[in-house]
Amino acid sequence: MLSREQNDMLTQTDAGTPMGEYFRRFWQPVALVEELREADGPPVRINIMGQELVGFRDTKGEIGVLDARCPHRGAHLFFGRNEECGLRCVYHGWKFDRHGNALDLPNVAADSNLHKTVRTRSYPVREAGEIIWAYLGPAASKLPDGKLPEPPMLEFTRVSDSHRYVTKQRFDCNWAQIIEGDLDTGHFSFLHMPAPSVTSAHHTHSQADEQRLRWMRDDPMPQFDVLEHEAGFVAAAARVADGQKYWRMTQFLLPTHGTGPSTLPGETYHGFTIVPISDTSCWCYVYSWNPDRPLGEEERAKLDAGFALVCERDENYLPVRNVDNDFLIDRDEQNHRTFTGVKGLAEQDSMIQHSQGPILDRTKEVLTETDTAVVRFRTKMLKGASDLANGEEPVAPSLHHLFTARPGSWLASADMTVDDVMQARFGDPLGRVRDG
Repeated sequence: MLSREQNDMLTQTDAGTPMGEYFRRFWQPVALVEELREADGPPVRINIMGQELVGFRDTKGEIGVLDARCPHRGAHLFFGRNEECGLRCVYHGWKFDRHGNALDLPNVAADSNLHKTVRTRSYPVREAGEIIWAYLGPAASKLPDGKLPEPPMLEFTRVSDSHRYVTKQRFDCNWAQIIEGDLDTGHFSFLHMPAPSVTSAHHTHSQADEQRLRWMRDDPMPQFDVLEHEAGFVAAAARVADGQKYWRMTQFLLPTHGTGPSTLPGETYHGFTIVPISDTSCWCYVYSWNPDRPLGEEERAKLDAGFALVCERDENYLPVRNVDNDFLIDRDEQNHRTFTGVKGLAEQDSMIQHSQGPILDRTKEVLTETDTAVVRFRTKMLKGASDLANGEEPVAPSLHHLFTARPGSWLASADMTVDDVMQARFGDPLGRVRDG
């Protein structure tokens, strides 16, 4: 349970809020590369943490991310003309390059000092993992080491395009509910199960096989261990499994990167990054990757249709099953086939997270031991935001190389410790992927 003040600090990310300033120390996804493939193509709106931005790819193929409002009279640059290495406002013709420099002020006298002083704010950008990332934090000169951090080296950004699948989907609830839903891996014993009358063998909506489903269904009280590391933590949950232990490990990476915990060696990994739009909505950039092989056509087709962490979406990346249509819940399906009556693992998660309200009231919770990772997440995030508010800059943004960490599952003998399991599954005590 959190106090009202703590809940506000956790969930509010506008500029000037403690959590908002903390988030801005990290690189954030702002668009998919596929949204800005064309040089001199249409700009895109970018709404992030209460800020209105606009993105465009200029004549030379370089990405620009600017404040959305023209500094002249506040017209939105989304409606502007993307031409000749700049974005021109259609209201009075003011034009800016990707760095925010004013290239043309056609209604300003030639001898006016405005030609030297007018500019709009621009943001550093990078392309990695088929995502456009932007840095919204303070200038390098205001940071302790005098330079900007690098974007996080998440493993999906380091494999070739053929080995990964990347998209996004919009949710209309607070960002923290999505992260907490991922860290609460105990819910799989209920939310993603078949109806009680159905055996696990007949449940076809899950990636996991019958045996793994049975282990999760039969043990609704997994034992949690949390392993801290510089970039976040590992949440490891162990269930009884026919005299052994079935372990599922998820990585939480600061500030909003999560992973699916079910992958065995050789299988495809799944992860996501949450970006607040406002305090009551967010984008979920979701990705699947396999470091060992390309993703096949059948696998990509399943992801396109909605699979694993990916919802079925329309052409605007909006989930087909959403809060406005009650996630198309089918009560007959709920009675006879699945525990929820909602199709899709990602949709089942989304349904529950939206059902908690636009912003979950954490002052009224009754937490249990299976909420260990959720509590650790809240503690870690609140400390990071509080420390920054008190003048202590976070270290994690500068440790981009430590973000290459894997989730996954493992079947182990009952006497193995979490440290033994991590070493056996990943060859590293914290699931980090070592170069070479």
